[in-house]
Amino acid sequence: MRNYVLALQEVDRTKAKVVGGKGANLGELSRIEGIRVPAGFCVTTEAFQRIMGEAPSIGGLLDRSSSLAAEDRDGIREVSAELRRIIEGTAIPEDVREAITQALSSLGAGDAYAVRSSATAEDLPGASFAGQQDTYLNVLGTQAILQHVRRCWASLFTERAVIYRIQHGFDHRKVHMAVVVQKMVFPQAAGIVFTADPVTSNRKVSSIEAGFGLGEALVAGLARADRYKVRSGQVIEKAIARKTLATRALEEGGTEERAIEPERQEGQVLTDAQILRIERLGRQIEGHFGHPQDIEWCLVEEELHIVQSRPITTLYPIPEAGDRGNHVYISVGHQQMMTDAMRPLGLSLFQLTSGGRMLAAGGRLFVDPTKQLASPASRDALLELLGRSHPLLRDALSTILSRGDFIEPLPDDPAASRPGQGKQAPGRFDAQVEDDPAIVAELIERTRASLAELKRDIRTRTGTALFDFIREDIQGLSKSMFGPRSMGAIMAGMNASSWINEKMMAWLGERSVADTLSQSVSNNITSEMGLALLDVADVIRPYPDVVAYLQNVKHDGFLDELAALDGGKEARDAIQAYLDKYGMRCAGEIDITRARWSEKPATLVPLILSNIKNFEPRAGERRFEQGRQEASQRARALLDRLRQLPDGEQKASEAQRMIDRLRSFIGYREYPKYGLVNRYFIYKQALLQEAERLVQAGVIHDAEDIYYLTFDELREVVRAHRLDDRIVGQRRAEHELHKRLSPPLVITSDGEIVAGAHRRADLPAGALVGLAVSSGVVEGRARVLVDMADAELEAGDILVTTFTDPSWTPLFVSIKGLVTEVGGLMTHGAVIAREYGLPAVVGVDNATRLIRDGQRIRVHGTDGYVEILT
Repeated sequence: MRNYVLALQEVDRTKAKVVGGKGANLGELSRIEGIRVPAGFCVTTEAFQRIMGEAPSIGGLLDRSSSLAAEDRDGIREVSAELRRIIEGTAIPEDVREAITQALSSLGAGDAYAVRSSATAEDLPGASFAGQQDTYLNVLGTQAILQHVRRCWASLFTERAVIYRIQHGFDHRKVHMAVVVQKMVFPQAAGIVFTADPVTSNRKVSSIEAGFGLGEALVAGLARADRYKVRSGQVIEKAIARKTLATRALEEGGTEERAIEPERQEGQVLTDAQILRIERLGRQIEGHFGHPQDIEWCLVEEELHIVQSRPITTLYPIPEAGDRGNHVYISVGHQQMMTDAMRPLGLSLFQLTSGGRMLAAGGRLFVDPTKQLASPASRDALLELLGRSHPLLRDALSTILSRGDFIEPLPDDPAASRPGQGKQAPGRFDAQVEDDPAIVAELIERTRASLAELKRDIRTRTGTALFDFIREDIQGLSKSMFGPRSMGAIMAGMNASSWINEKMMAWLGERSVADTLSQSVSNNITSEMGLALLDVADVIRPYPDVVAYLQNVKHDGFLDELAALDGGKEARDAIQAYLDKYGMRCAGEIDITRARWSEKPATLVPLILSNIKNFEPRAGERRFEQGRQEASQRARALLDRLRQLPDGEQKASEAQRMIDRLRSFIGYREYPKYGLVNRYFIYKQALLQEAERLVQAGVIHDAEDIYYLTFDELREVVRAHRLDDRIVGQRRAEHELHKRLSPPLVITSDGEIVAGAHRRADLPAGALVGLAVSSGVVEGRARVLVDMADAELEAGDILVTTFTDPSWTPLFVSIKGLVTEVGGLMTHGAVIAREYGLPAVVGVDNATRLIRDGQRIRVHGTDGYVEILT
């Protein structure tokens, strides 16, 4: 016999495919001791599938809905309306009707019921689908209940539900609808308890919303509610709302919104004792499900009834340090200008590169500075250093420290105050290098030789020996990248920049002088990459057939087809030469699993075409020379002014030495990253060869399945020639969930996301504040991009985006200003903006949402803010 109806007592969380997410959670709740759940039953998905089979035309409509894009609102509106009309107009089969009628009779057919939709793709850890389907309250009589069951089935195809599924990648055919039918409760108060604060994500703070009457107006956002926050058994915050409306049941069925008596409108809905009871109940339910919950409750004559519980799907996972103490975690991605989620292989390899000091959470990496913050000997220096490059980060950490009870202070180190043992000046690092430009050339040549050696030696490694070889090479790489000579060269340039800015401000009243002096320096591999693509455009520009062909390129095999065109060989050779030097780069390049330009060369085609359109021949050469001359002229002017001061010759001599040091060393800042990405691409090619062997042996289905295994897991699979098929699928689903999360800059071990703020009061009204990283003021059209592949730039555009890593550099030659949501003073986008002379402001919160594509904006790169002009 088919199971068209199951009592709630027969249901638990394993039955989601049969009774939907809401039904499964209610069944599970009814099994928890001390939790009151109104009696009821579920009309199963089998009944829904039966009704869908009664209307043959539904299949074609589902096919059509699957082909629609989320932006096609008219198409979605038409298809969804037709699906609902067919379902609501189809008679319920007799055996299904009988099963529902019998279940009602056993509970009391004359009672009032709530009829709730319960889809199989709702209340999931990765997607709540909250509010996407329909709920009907105070339904009276068997016929009315049957009618509303049919309406719930049809609500699977509301416009909002169809759009939500399209946006989240759910197949319409694979999502089914169950219906929960429960006895109504008529509360004097109802609301929601979140067992983690929905604003801060703090897992130790419960947030409760409460209103008079039924909770529907509150859930729908039609009525205001009291808000209470509870931590450690204490009410820590109350916000008493003026409540004018409440949802009440009608005698004839249904509900209506009624005005609340004036004398009750500003009264507290719950007593403190009731608030704490709800909080304890929420913690009990959270403990049962093992995840923070969003719970709907009703208070009926001092008895609490639970009518829904779902996981909170928007919380960012907490990194785990391995002990119970309080910890603070800082996002690595915000420093690396890559806040996208990474796959397990990419995460684990970057962890190996960092020496294992990074913790993974939500597909991103974090570091734990808690010990440095706890020690007076290191705290101030760390905050000062961070404040110079990333004020938002400093402010967030300072906010946590100001509370005084989260990070337990360690005793100061007496050695820090002894003569000769004091901490070094914040933001300084003893460079340990001479003022000799040959040092940079030596470091670069050493990297090149090391890469050639790696390419040669890795070819002979296969199997587990390959993994051991890569691990050993990474250890050598880390020593090279972060060794005293390499770090000394980097810090020599950075310290020189700081010295120049500080002294020129103190001596001459000039701000951000080093920005101009940093233009067109030597040995900056990243800025050279952008200019080199201008040279590629120069080769292609004279050949109209090649240009026309490139305008229609849709695939990555286009290089092989160029030779047949006039000028095609020259174009192919130019692009190939560019790829030989820079083809290991890509957006998000610290993730080894990302497709490189050499693997997807079509990525570069829009940029080449943009350069052909927007620039004259030899633009790269002229641009570099212009920047060099501007830097030289600024240096001469500064030195002339310094010589007019008291002790002017000495000041000028010191400044000349620092300017020389800046221009000798600041370009090297980008080279270690280039070397790292080169090595990653060599590793990747070798690992993909191992993956192909696993495919041929039937161990994995696709070579890119290895991206969902950690480095050590992949080594074990190669050794054992065995892999559980479920692992890749689970990891793939986790990665899709992680992609939808927004990583925090700072998160605590309580799960609290602490957002820093720019503490500025000297700005024009409406200005968007950020961090000044490259001086100058510029106006232009905002080009808001979240993906470099969408770049269609006009000369003079200002790029507005989430973040830029080195792969975005080819776009910088076409723009005249930069605004990003993520970044710091020494992140890659800031460094290249200074070298190209582009005014830039980074760390502008929500810039891509607050600034619309095409608006005219003014970027104040010297003062760190953006104005929207039109």
